[in-house]
Amino acid sequence: MRKFDAYQLKWIAIIGMVLSHIPYAFWELTPTWLDIPLSFVGGFTFAIMAYFVAEGYRHTSDLRKYLLRLVMFGAIATPFHILVIALPWLNIMFTIALSLVVLLLYDKIKFRALFWILYVIVIVPISTLYFEFYFIGPTMVLLYYIIRDESKRRVVPSMFAGVCWLLLSGLGIWSLSGLTVVPPAEPGMFRNSFFLMDIDFMWLLVPFALGTMFVGYLLTNYNGERGKRAKWLFYVAYPLHLAVLATIGVAAGVIDLAVFGF
Repeated sequence: MRKFDAYQLKWIAIIGMVLSHIPYAFWELTPTWLDIPLSFVGGFTFAIMAYFVAEGYRHTSDLRKYLLRLVMFGAIATPFHILVIALPWLNIMFTIALSLVVLLLYDKIKFRALFWILYVIVIVPISTLYFEFYFIGPTMVLLYYIIRDESKRRVVPSMFAGVCWLLLSGLGIWSLSGLTVVPPAEPGMFRNSFFLMDIDFMWLLVPFALGTMFVGYLLTNYNGERGKRAKWLFYVAYPLHLAVLATIGVAAGVIDLAVFGF
């Protein structure tokens, strides 16, 4: 008997999201032994949401309203995202919106070779440069949409993403080996921008990748039922948890409002 309905899986995704953002908000305070399991459960979040984004696209009656909600809540979350994550990416709501545009293009462009050319030369570089989860985000959603065999569809995208994160982690660790990276003495535009060159952060991509792969097991045990109706659950939880973490971080003195020029 399969164990999870959609409502339960979405709560698993939300809990993973909240826990995984704790090391970002309190990087100087959380020990490595805690960062590792938090990063692991953080790997659950986007993989689960990507599956339901593909499902939502199939069943939505108004794609424009769907996109508008994502952009609206993404905009609300942006200042808190900058404070907590402190990296120059458009947040996950915008990644999901881009993913929906990709699915629309896939359906509209019947000449598949043209779609894949546009995807590789336009979507991949844009998403990698400007969006949270890089090209991995929209690619996962696309895979959840185009794979027809249900047993493979629930496993392959998360395995693909996990392998990508492991490769990025390995590449980062290899390229940074022997380097000593020190955060800037003065608050900069992005408080934790040195994460992009921090070998400890690259190591944390390993448990994150394993958590992403584990979602294949969770989705294999999805029973296909909606469960309790919770249309606005993730929309509200995303900016709300960032706002709470940002408030605690500012009050504790580990997050600096200088990021906004204050």
